[in-house]
Amino acid sequence: MISFPFAKINLGLNILKKRADGYHELETCFYPVKGLYDALEMIPSTTQSSNLTAFNSDWEGPKEENLVWKAYQMFLEFVPKMEPMDWFLYKKIPSGGGLGGGSSDAVFALRLMAEKCEWSRNDPRLLQMANQLGSDCAFFLFDTPMLGIGRGEKLETAKLSQEKFRIEIVFPGTHISTKEAFENIKPSFPTKSISEILKQPIHSWKDDLKNDFEDSIFPKYPELAKIKEELYKKGALYASMSGSGSTMYGLFSA
Repeated sequence: MISFPFAKINLGLNILKKRADGYHELETCFYPVKGLYDALEMIPSTTQSSNLTAFNSDWEGPKEENLVWKAYQMFLEFVPKMEPMDWFLYKKIPSGGGLGGGSSDAVFALRLMAEKCEWSRNDPRLLQMANQLGSDCAFFLFDTPMLGIGRGEKLETAKLSQEKFRIEIVFPGTHISTKEAFENIKPSFPTKSISEILKQPIHSWKDDLKNDFEDSIFPKYPELAKIKEELYKKGALYASMSGSGSTMYGLFSA
């Protein structure tokens, strides 16, 4: 069985406040980028043990630290008698760029196993496991834009402007850790919610739709601000950083 975990971009990202549990309350729109994806294959093992092999990946270390393997082990808690499986992951989504590749891989592992076990895509156990794997993981159970609140795990279908656009993605190769991204964040509540802004014409997003991480990251990595400027010069209707970076993207008329 094979699947193609897709990337995501964030249309806006507001950091609202620091929570008592140490996380931040946020608001964002997760948007699927189905033209950029990894490949994940699951096949019955030819031995008595399971394994994970990754290609074109900068992942190093024991398989136990990989999100695909964590998802597999989590699923086995519900189906302990599943036959041993081998996993093959081919990476195309850049790692550490704010595109959600690792999260997508993990959730598509869950989706493959659910299909094998004939679980419904709406099975609440899938959402439970996705939320345990990471704050943005639950989004990858869906194939449509979703508004995320809380830590990003509380989702509802996003209503977007009806204008069609194409996405151009620029990954400069800069790796920014989540810790580094949050270092200089100043949480605040915007005057207008992301859900409101997304219903407006796309050309108005430039003035209203923000990724709060840009304020903390651009001063340290001015090359990212330059990429954003270049995307607008090329005719982008809207340009932004995805997540905590460093991937930049532009939305252009289709």
